[in-house]
Amino acid sequence: MKMDTLMLQEPSLYTVKAVLILDNDGERLYAKYYDDTYPSVKEQKAFEKNIFSKTHRTDSEIALLEGLTVVYKSNIDLFFYVIGSSHENELMLMAVLNCLFDSLSQMLRKNVERRALLENMEGLFLAVDEIVDGGVILESDPQQVVHRVALRGEDVPYSEQTVTQVLQSAKEQIKWSLLR
Repeated sequence: MKMDTLMLQEPSLYTVKAVLILDNDGERLYAKYYDDTYPSVKEQKAFEKNIFSKTHRTDSEIALLEGLTVVYKSNIDLFFYVIGSSHENELMLMAVLNCLFDSLSQMLRKNVERRALLENMEGLFLAVDEIVDGGVILESDPQQVVHRVALRGEDVPYSEQTVTQVLQSAKEQIKWSLLR
């Protein structure tokens, strides 16, 4: 075979095209698209409906759909999806999916279900941002993700803290300055 007849894909760090979380009716709870495969919200919602209809009754963990590799996992009333291109390594995508699920499981104290997730959307946003940035996988260790989310959660501006939190922060700062 000649080299010009082979379709060679250049390796790329941009492995993740989207991260989705749908409820058990196929409605979007969280969606982050990292490229313009589906540029409009209408196209994204149609894709999400298609993905849900093809995957919500199966026990497998991977699907090829619309020229994309989809890895997914369901838990109680949530469906988690990580999407990459058709030539993407499924194990890499699965590592992202497992990291997201395990991070949320720790953050929600093993209570990974719709209501608990909706009450902790900030934690979800931070976790996804720690795992994937612009389609590039940054972290696959859930312990590190949970630790970083906890650190970022502590940096709440004073205007958004309660009086008790501000006083506690002041006490800590005074204590540390006296101990030097």
